[in-house]
Amino acid sequence: MKRITQLSLLAILIAGLSGFQLIKTTLNITVRNDLGNIVEGATVRLFENEDDYSKEENAAAEGTTDAKGVVKFKDLKAIAYFVLVEKDDLNNFGGGEQTGKLEAKRINKVTIVIQ
Repeated sequence: MKRITQLSLLAILIAGLSGFQLIKTTLNITVRNDLGNIVEGATVRLFENEDDYSKEENAAAEGTTDAKGVVKFKDLKAIAYFVLVEKDDLNNFGGGEQTGKLEAKRINKVTIVIQ
């Protein structure tokens, strides 16, 4: 039993020293309508620069909101992203939505309102 405990502690120490990260840079986006209600099934696209955002090409990531109006993007670069959100005739076009610079190895959260 003592041997198993020692091996477990050694494994934890090696993982900690090797730079093993449990949390990758993550962005959780909640989408709401102009009344503040969550929006399920909205398409969310992230762009790394304003040119791609304006042309709506070369999305860095794309996802769809779940029943709670949330979409999660994992393993992102720690940069600011431009965000386009669409659901039927609702969108955030013209809003120039941009996240702040994401914190590396953290879960970052943003709420986007579509009209």
